[in-house]
Amino acid sequence: MINLTSNPKGKWVVTSAWPYVNATPHLGNLIGSTLSADVFARFLRMKGEDVVFVSGSDSHGTPISVEAKRSKVPAKELALKYHNIIKDLHEKWQISFDNYTITHNPTHIEYVKKMYLDIQKNGYVKEKEIESLYCENDNLFLPDRFVEGTCPNCKDDGARGDQCDKCQKILTPLELINPRCAICGNTPVNKKTKHWYLNLPKLQDRLKKLIDENEIIPPNARKMCLNSIEEGLPERAITRDLEWGIPAPFKGAEQKTIYVWFEAVLGYITAVKEWADKIIKEPDRFDSFWKDPNTKTVYFIGKDNIIFHLIVFPGLLIAYNEDKVDSEKLVLPYNVSSTEWLLYENEKLSKSRGIGIWIDEALELAPLDYWRFNLLFNRPETSDTSFLWSEFENNIKTLNDNIGNFIHRTLTFIEKQFNNTIPPKIESVESDIKFIEKINTISLMVGESLQNFKIRKAIRDIVNFGKEGNIFLNERAPWHLIKENKEAAGHVFNICAQAVYALAILLGPFIPDTSEKILSYLNAPKLSELSWDSINDDSIKAGQKIKKPQPLFQKLEIGEVKEEYKKLKEGKPKKGGKELVSYEEFKKLDIRIALIESVEKVPKADKLYKLSIALGDEKRTLVAGLAEQYKADELKGKKIAILANLEPRKLKGILSEGMLLAAVDGKIVSVLTPDKEIPSGAKVE
Repeated sequence: MINLTSNPKGKWVVTSAWPYVNATPHLGNLIGSTLSADVFARFLRMKGEDVVFVSGSDSHGTPISVEAKRSKVPAKELALKYHNIIKDLHEKWQISFDNYTITHNPTHIEYVKKMYLDIQKNGYVKEKEIESLYCENDNLFLPDRFVEGTCPNCKDDGARGDQCDKCQKILTPLELINPRCAICGNTPVNKKTKHWYLNLPKLQDRLKKLIDENEIIPPNARKMCLNSIEEGLPERAITRDLEWGIPAPFKGAEQKTIYVWFEAVLGYITAVKEWADKIIKEPDRFDSFWKDPNTKTVYFIGKDNIIFHLIVFPGLLIAYNEDKVDSEKLVLPYNVSSTEWLLYENEKLSKSRGIGIWIDEALELAPLDYWRFNLLFNRPETSDTSFLWSEFENNIKTLNDNIGNFIHRTLTFIEKQFNNTIPPKIESVESDIKFIEKINTISLMVGESLQNFKIRKAIRDIVNFGKEGNIFLNERAPWHLIKENKEAAGHVFNICAQAVYALAILLGPFIPDTSEKILSYLNAPKLSELSWDSINDDSIKAGQKIKKPQPLFQKLEIGEVKEEYKKLKEGKPKKGGKELVSYEEFKKLDIRIALIESVEKVPKADKLYKLSIALGDEKRTLVAGLAEQYKADELKGKKIAILANLEPRKLKGILSEGMLLAAVDGKIVSVLTPDKEIPSGAKVE
């Protein structure tokens, strides 16, 4: 068990697994790493710990290379584009990174190359000539994810050349049964090539000792790693025959790059270095974190990444540290907090098959804190958990019934009956003492769960605390008590106000927007100015004014949400936040040139115009939100492009028979017009 109180100013490096930049993360990616890490980092900061929270986009390696080759665009261009999309989404999810970077940056590239030369100097890198799969059609060697085939262990046909997602077995391309090129689907041939290998067998005993002696590691991770070590760790290739990636620094390896997993895990180190050097501009802070043996490094990952974080990564650190004095050694992992799978309606999430909810889609369907709460409430800590729409609805109802209602009842009564002022306490009765004791101990209880990485238990204990508040309020019934003894009723509501404050603090790491709302109702400081240990039965002083409260949560109309979800899924699976449309689908769009014959303002709609248009001899009506960008006479007589085969839809009672096409950049809107004289009705192809 971790006890933060014995080390109030401890140092922590908190990290989450690096998402590949070839696809938008789904909810499973989020709860398996990023969101869980965010809760832990926020909690540590509230405890007064010295924390740096980092991650980034995994931009190198085969996933982005495969997509770049398929799309015929430069890998760097694709990687940076998707990185910016993913970074923006993490900000919308309020993930409190100190540095969210990308592996394609100078700090990372140079540090990785230097580190591997040190590991080679220490005797842990070997050269070997091997046979590798080669695609004669595409004229390239096929490393890991360039190859697909049947897993030799579980016989699943969706295995890749580096790992089988179904059974978690780490593989090499040559182990696959019936291998095929991931680019063209052809059967590859064997061809000789030279590669540089990490001598994991030489590190095996020390890795076993590291895992055996670490009592924090989850049982699933411990078992998986010890089983792999028992089978005998193989030498693992550090290099790949790829154009895109970090150039291998070894002599004779000029045409090679470093295998993505052998450099991405080092990003946890370089992201802190980049943060120290370039963001806060205090370079010494890097050493104060990574080279202090008292620093605790924590990695939040999904179970498919366990081997790389508990065997490969610490193996690299041990190999690097061998010739270093203690003050120069990098700290070994303190904990790898791994989750099981999050399923979708009992099916495995799949980017390629479009099964599941992507993190951009989620924000279109329900408020952010609803998603954060639901994912954390059902976090798959010890077994696979399925996202169910019915459960999502029930969980939000649970949040509202146990926390939202208690807070609203308490603050509304104080606002109405005590003139927006926290009433004073008087002498407590026995039932008061029991609930007051719970207020004074709840932060210790929830904190202990968080300190031991039991995030699911922590948030459920908070919900139960809210439930206990409702029970206390119902049993004391101050709405009856006030008729005979207003001071006694005020005493009850003072206690409840302390519980409201406690809930605001406790919810801070989980649903920060809600936490800030509660604090604003109490006229309390912002969350960043308060500490985890500030909860007690006198946190909010008698006489303090409060604001008129509003309901924290709204009822979730799950039928409407599911309908919106179905509409989102009518397109193709999402890649990098954009829907991919086939050429055949694009041909279905009937885009035509139209002439605007008249323009009218739509009553009671400041932004809308009613446009009467001509498509050749055909007359139509469009409703367009252009009133803030164009005057009516600027549009009349203009030729524009419209989508003509869109299902008509009523807007403000007017049937709109198509959609005007425009370019949008922030608040700048520009309708699309032909640059040559084209007759109305002409088709855009």
